[in-house]
This record gives sequence, structure tokens and C-alpha cells, in this order.
Amino acid sequence: MSSSQNRNVLIEIYRDKRTVFTLSNIAMLTGETNYNSLIQKMFYYVKTGKLSRPRKGFYAKPDYNPLELACLLYTPCYISLEYVLQKSGIIFQYSSQITSISYLSRTVEIENSMYNYRKIKNTILINTKGIEHKENVNMATPERALLDMLYLNGETYFDNLNSINKGLIKKILPIYQSDVMEQRIKKIL
Repeated sequence: MSSSQNRNVLIEIYRDKRTVFTLSNIAMLTGETNYNSLIQKMFYYVKTGKLSRPRKGFYAKPDYNPLELACLLYTPCYISLEYVLQKSGIIFQYSSQITSISYLSRTVEIENSMYNYRKIKNTILINTKGIEHKENVNMATPERALLDMLYLNGETYFDNLNSINKGLIKKILPIYQSDVMEQRIKKIL
């Protein structure tokens, strides 16, 4: 393995807009076909501090985006619930956890950050209404996050609903296929 080949892999990683990668992502990005060679290169980059390995099988640039890691750990998934509602000013209680919707329920701690995943029905999970994709992150709109919260937690108190787009709520609501959800929305809006 020549140092120019080594540099080419690292250059390709740093040129990419993503900040977190799986080994498969890196193989596709660089065109590297020798899996063992690629593992050795990644080991070297982590050892020399050029990349970090926040979790087995994941490689990241030094200042990686934790939201991007959250979306890559368990796919498909999207950031939602308390994280989005807090950032939108709909709930005021602070939590440093990154909350996501996925195909499983799990809480993971990585580098002093908590990643909380909540399971939801697959038909809801794969529906992209109310989910935005920006900078390699899938994130629910405040309206979708509110509906996810009501669906998973039942009756919930929200501190400030002034910024909620009621028209968007009505467009997203049918994906939950629930009369109970419709009653809950009528009650809070």
C-alpha cells in the first residue's frame, strides 16, 4: 500500500460532505474493492487521529455531526420527538438526548451523548410526509414530531403550540391510520 493510495482514501473522505461513514460508504466513495485493505487503512487513520471511530463499524471526521451519526446508527430512522419539539419551542423541558424514530427501541451512549430510539410501525416509519432531509440528516418537522409524540405517548402536554402549522398536521395525520389520534389532535388544537 503506497502512501499516495492511503492519502487518496483520506482525501476522498474529507472531500465528501458527510461527516460520518460506514465501511461500505467509504468503499463506495473511494472505489476500494479490497475489504481487508480498507479496514487496515481505517485502523491507521483512527490510530493517527485523522478519523475517529465513535462506534464499531462507524468512522467519522474529527468534528462530526452527532445528528448524522444518529441517522446512520439504525436505518431507517429520523430525528423526532423531544429533540425536535424542544428545538422548535413547543416543549420547554431541556434534554440533551437525541431522540429518533426507528424500527427498534434502544438507548445508546456514544462519546458522552445519549441517542434514544423509539420503535414505530413500519408503515409510519417509511412514510416521508413531514420529514426533511438536510445535510445528511433526516429530521421531522415540528408537526410530524408532535404527531409522533402523541402516537407513541398518548395524551401529552405541549407548552407552546403557536408555531404549529395546522394544515400540515392535517396532511400528515392520515399516515397514522388512527381515530384516537384524530380525537387527540382535535382536543389539543
